[in-house]
Amino acid sequence: MAKVSTCLWFGNEAEAAARFYVSLVAGSGIEHILRAPAAWPGGVAGDVILVRFTLGGQSFQALNGGTAASYGTAASISVECADQAEVDRLWNALTADGGAEMICGWLRDRWGVPWQIVPAILPRLLADPDAAVAARVFAAMTAMVKLDVAALERAAAG
Repeated sequence: MAKVSTCLWFGNEAEAAARFYVSLVAGSGIEHILRAPAAWPGGVAGDVILVRFTLGGQSFQALNGGTAASYGTAASISVECADQAEVDRLWNALTADGGAEMICGWLRDRWGVPWQIVPAILPRLLADPDAAVAARVFAAMTAMVKLDVAALERAAAG
């Protein structure tokens, strides 16, 4: 187990969420599922209490807390995508079944967890030494919901 791990709070869908997440991102997997050894305030013996998993090599925990959490946007899961196909695949999967689009590559999945789905080219374009290029890319990005690689490249080109 990693020394530091992000813990995500769920009502009672921690295992379903963790299994869904690891199915989406390479280098991911369920590490351990902790079940209640006896009845507890949130349920009965055998209930899933905590799921330890890695997501793209990062350590996470999914906790069943009995009532669903309300996530703000101060923290999110950020995924760097190789290309538009990966952006589209993750975006579509995470916004399905009750997820919601936000702005500038942000979304909430069906459990309300905020994500940033970011094409790998974006940070490079925003760091362009030509300030005009970076400004055009930034303006294009802030007008988008799901990030569009081709549109960001067109903005960079002027």
